[in-house]
Amino acid sequence: MLNQATLDKLHAMKLSALADAFQHQLSSPQHAELSFAERLGLLVDVEWEARQQRKLTQRLRDARLRYPASIEDLDYNSARGLDRQVVLGLASCEWIRERHQLLISGPTGTGKTFLACALVECACRSGFTAVYVRASRLLQDLAVARGDGSYGRLLTKLAKLDLLAIDDWLMAPLKEQQRLDLLEVVEDRYQRGATLIGTQLPVKSWHEAIGEATLADAICDRLIHGAHKIALKGPSMREIRATKGRSKAGT
Repeated sequence: MLNQATLDKLHAMKLSALADAFQHQLSSPQHAELSFAERLGLLVDVEWEARQQRKLTQRLRDARLRYPASIEDLDYNSARGLDRQVVLGLASCEWIRERHQLLISGPTGTGKTFLACALVECACRSGFTAVYVRASRLLQDLAVARGDGSYGRLLTKLAKLDLLAIDDWLMAPLKEQQRLDLLEVVEDRYQRGATLIGTQLPVKSWHEAIGEATLADAICDRLIHGAHKIALKGPSMREIRATKGRSKAGT
């Protein structure tokens, strides 16, 4: 009865992993040979691991990854300029700790989005808060927030992220308010959080694409100088996979 009461209390306190481990210990002869401190340590370890896993699951959910990508899934064989050592260096997340920028550029289909998602997933596994978002969706969210009065709260939320990954950067001409919105986001995060940019547009063309020289200067100055850069190249990997698929089907 005493053990059942303990189990009921553990579940009531939402310590389900600890309760399950305790119940397992009760039915395990091997655990009976351990000291109280050893058994308690094992129970605490189980609950700790369960909580850490729940936190990771929540971070990944909040990250809103476009693809379920990971560093281990990256393809280095295609001739697209992706250096394994560079990626492994980024996977250490030191650039996130130091609040640096990472710019990933290249033609469509070269794997920019997958790489960005893999690095965001890596950041989540390392305990950082991170979000992946397409530039068009970010601008839309900011416009809606301005209309419903939550603009300041959204900017604060974005500023607090350890890593913000903005994909499809400068895919369409910017309106005046959109330039101002991007400057707010970039300025709030400058030297306070890491920012990843994924784009088809070469970095040298950003200033012209942003428009309005003063705002372009301010945005580029905060993102480009001192940033880590990966320039992917080559044909579309989607096209390569599709060609391989057709070849196998024909065979």
